[in-house]
Amino acid sequence: MFMGEHHHTIDDKGRLIIPAKFREELGEQFVITRGIENCIYAYSKDSWDKIVKQLETLPFTKKDARQFVRFFLSGATVAEFDKQGRVNITSPLITYANIRKECVIIGVGDRLEIWSDDHWNEFFDTAQNQLSDLAENLFEGNLNG
Repeated sequence: MFMGEHHHTIDDKGRLIIPAKFREELGEQFVITRGIENCIYAYSKDSWDKIVKQLETLPFTKKDARQFVRFFLSGATVAEFDKQGRVNITSPLITYANIRKECVIIGVGDRLEIWSDDHWNEFFDTAQNQLSDLAENLFEGNLNG
């Protein structure tokens, strides 16, 4: 399970060092694609295969399904690490996520998310102020811990 937050920089060639504990979980080859909130998702091959199977069950006759599948799969690429533990992020993904140099890599259960530092800080500030309401709405007071 991916979890944690790490701040890194992406170089001019689009290479990003992924923390060692995340590299082990992703495996030698993994998939990166556009995320839903202007971030980049990274999935292990096993997790990716499960998502693709779910996408294949969506009815192609539904416009929303077609649009989501196009958006999600067209940005996807198989990636692997170089000897320094870096992954090369494609230019379209960097542009989509608005990553300039500073970025944040977070673990979110079955995937990693790579955010521009600015977008992450904006998201975090907003979510932090709504956390109590989110928890109440999602768990209806049943969150044990």
